[in-house]
Amino acid sequence: MTHYVGILDGARDVWGVRVPDLPGCHGGGASPEEAIADATSAVREWAEARLAKHLPLPGSSTVAELLKQGEIDSASGESAVMIPVLIDSGRPVRANLSLDAGLLAAIDEEAGRRGLTRSAFIASAAREKIEGHR
Repeated sequence: MTHYVGILDGARDVWGVRVPDLPGCHGGGASPEEAIADATSAVREWAEARLAKHLPLPGSSTVAELLKQGEIDSASGESAVMIPVLIDSGRPVRANLSLDAGLLAAIDEEAGRRGLTRSAFIASAAREKIEGHR
Protein backbone atom coordinates (compact mmCIF):
# COMPACT_ATOMS: atom_id res chain seq x y z
CA MET A 1 0.00 0.00 0.00
CA THR A 2 1.28 3.45 -0.92
CA HIS A 3 1.58 6.27 1.60
CA TYR A 4 2.16 9.95 0.98
CA VAL A 5 3.54 12.44 3.47
CA GLY A 6 1.06 15.10 4.48
CA ILE A 7 2.07 18.35 6.16
CA LEU A 8 -0.19 19.16 9.11
CA ASP A 9 -0.51 22.68 10.45
CA GLY A 10 -3.07 24.69 12.34
CA ALA A 11 -4.23 25.84 15.72
CA ARG A 12 -7.33 25.66 17.91
CA ASP A 13 -10.20 24.68 15.60
CA VAL A 14 -8.63 25.28 12.16
CA TRP A 15 -6.32 22.55 10.85
CA GLY A 16 -5.07 21.67 7.41
CA VAL A 17 -3.04 18.99 5.68
CA ARG A 18 -1.35 19.52 2.33
CA VAL A 19 0.22 16.73 0.30
CA PRO A 20 3.23 18.16 -1.58
CA ASP A 21 3.56 15.18 -3.95
CA LEU A 22 -0.05 15.58 -5.16
CA PRO A 23 -0.58 19.13 -6.49
CA GLY A 24 -3.80 20.70 -5.22
CA CYS A 25 -4.49 17.86 -2.79
CA HIS A 26 -5.29 18.95 0.74
CA GLY A 27 -7.72 18.43 3.59
CA GLY A 28 -8.99 20.40 6.52
CA GLY A 29 -10.98 20.15 9.71
CA ALA A 30 -11.66 21.44 13.20
CA SER A 31 -9.05 19.11 14.71
CA PRO A 32 -5.86 17.44 13.51
CA GLU A 33 -7.72 14.12 13.30
CA GLU A 34 -10.49 15.62 11.14
CA ALA A 35 -7.94 17.28 8.84
CA ILE A 36 -6.02 14.01 8.42
CA ALA A 37 -9.23 12.07 7.71
CA ASP A 38 -10.28 14.69 5.15
CA ALA A 39 -6.82 14.60 3.54
CA THR A 40 -7.01 10.79 3.38
CA SER A 41 -10.29 11.04 1.46
CA ALA A 42 -8.83 13.75 -0.78
CA VAL A 43 -5.77 11.63 -1.57
CA ARG A 44 -7.97 8.66 -2.49
CA GLU A 45 -10.12 10.84 -4.78
CA TRP A 46 -7.03 12.49 -6.32
CA ALA A 47 -5.47 9.08 -7.02
CA GLU A 48 -8.70 7.59 -8.40
CA ALA A 49 -9.14 10.54 -10.79
CA ARG A 50 -5.55 10.17 -11.99
CA LEU A 51 -5.87 6.41 -12.48
CA ALA A 52 -9.18 6.87 -14.34
CA LYS A 53 -7.22 8.90 -16.89
CA HIS A 54 -4.69 6.04 -17.10
CA LEU A 55 -1.97 8.22 -15.60
CA PRO A 56 0.51 6.84 -13.08
CA LEU A 57 0.58 8.07 -9.51
CA PRO A 58 3.55 10.25 -8.61
CA GLY A 59 6.23 8.76 -6.42
CA SER A 60 6.02 9.52 -2.73
CA SER A 61 8.71 11.63 -1.09
CA THR A 62 10.16 10.69 2.27
CA VAL A 63 9.91 12.94 5.29
CA ALA A 64 13.68 13.47 5.08
CA GLU A 65 13.39 14.60 1.44
CA LEU A 66 10.59 17.03 2.27
CA LEU A 67 12.57 18.43 5.21
CA LYS A 68 15.61 18.91 2.96
CA GLN A 69 13.42 20.67 0.35
CA GLY A 70 12.04 23.01 3.02
CA GLU A 71 8.47 21.72 2.58
CA ILE A 72 8.07 21.19 6.34
CA ASP A 73 8.51 24.20 8.63
CA SER A 74 8.76 22.54 12.03
CA ALA A 75 9.70 25.89 13.61
CA SER A 76 6.18 27.17 12.86
CA GLY A 77 4.56 24.00 14.21
CA GLU A 78 4.15 22.00 11.02
CA SER A 79 4.51 18.25 11.30
CA ALA A 80 4.55 15.30 8.94
CA VAL A 81 1.73 12.75 8.91
CA MET A 82 1.47 9.61 6.81
CA ILE A 83 -1.55 9.42 4.52
CA PRO A 84 -2.44 5.93 3.24
CA VAL A 85 -3.76 5.44 -0.29
CA LEU A 86 -6.31 2.65 -0.35
CA ILE A 87 -7.92 2.24 -3.77
CA ASP A 88 -10.47 -0.42 -4.57
CA SER A 89 -9.51 -2.63 -7.49
CA GLY A 90 -13.13 -3.41 -8.35
CA ARG A 91 -12.38 -7.11 -8.13
CA PRO A 92 -13.86 -8.94 -5.12
CA VAL A 93 -11.76 -11.77 -3.72
CA ARG A 94 -13.03 -14.53 -1.45
CA ALA A 95 -11.15 -14.82 1.85
CA ASN A 96 -11.45 -17.35 4.63
CA LEU A 97 -11.35 -15.67 8.07
CA SER A 98 -11.42 -17.25 11.50
CA LEU A 99 -13.26 -15.22 14.13
CA ASP A 100 -14.61 -15.91 17.58
CA ALA A 101 -18.25 -17.04 17.34
CA GLY A 102 -19.39 -14.25 19.65
CA LEU A 103 -17.61 -11.61 17.59
CA LEU A 104 -19.08 -13.02 14.38
CA ALA A 105 -22.57 -12.89 15.87
CA ALA A 106 -22.01 -9.26 16.89
CA ILE A 107 -20.72 -8.43 13.40
CA ASP A 108 -23.76 -10.04 11.79
CA GLU A 109 -26.14 -8.23 14.14
CA GLU A 110 -24.53 -4.82 13.54
CA ALA A 111 -24.26 -5.40 9.79
CA GLY A 112 -27.95 -6.29 9.69
CA ARG A 113 -28.86 -3.23 11.73
CA ARG A 114 -27.00 -1.06 9.19
CA GLY A 115 -28.43 -2.88 6.18
CA LEU A 116 -25.04 -4.27 5.14
CA THR A 117 -23.78 -7.70 4.31
CA ARG A 118 -21.18 -9.25 6.59
CA SER A 119 -18.52 -8.72 3.91
CA ALA A 120 -19.44 -5.06 3.38
CA PHE A 121 -19.39 -4.42 7.13
CA ILE A 122 -15.98 -6.06 7.63
CA ALA A 123 -14.53 -4.27 4.57
CA SER A 124 -15.84 -0.94 5.86
CA ALA A 125 -14.39 -1.52 9.33
CA ALA A 126 -11.03 -2.53 7.86
CA ARG A 127 -10.94 0.56 5.62
CA GLU A 128 -11.71 2.82 8.59
CA LYS A 129 -8.94 1.21 10.63
CA ILE A 130 -6.36 1.42 7.81
CA GLU A 131 -7.22 5.02 7.00
CA GLY A 132 -7.13 5.99 10.66
CA HIS A 133 -10.75 7.08 11.03
CA ARG A 134 -12.03 6.89 14.56
